[in-house]
Amino acid sequence: MENNLIDDIEKRLENFGYKLKDGDKWLINFVREKIENIIKLDCNINEIPKELYNIEVDMIVGEFLFTKKNMGQLDIESLNFETVEKSISEGDTKIDFAIGSGSQTPEQRFDSLIAYLTAYGKDKILTFRCLRW
Repeated sequence: MENNLIDDIEKRLENFGYKLKDGDKWLINFVREKIENIIKLDCNINEIPKELYNIEVDMIVGEFLFTKKNMGQLDIESLNFETVEKSISEGDTKIDFAIGSGSQTPEQRFDSLIAYLTAYGKDKILTFRCLRW
């Protein structure tokens, strides 16, 4: 399972346009252990449930990108923030996505992405919390 986790983390990073560099594997493993420990401690569990797998991947990716940015090793403008669809129309109903994103700088869009990746599953993680005695 651990190899699949690392593979999925790398694929998720590639989806955002991040190209893996030498030394990234060590940092990915470090961040993976950190996030897994946070989840286990928050929930008081020894094993992370499979239902939290995707949330764990996103949290690791978010923490990894945040760390790379803070170390000055990330070119934010090379990342892909474009949505797949900007709008969908069906009949007389039209839905627009990413409104206002054109006025955001790449760094603001990056910060929004990091906030989403690291915080999205917090409430779902807590549903697996066990009581401590």
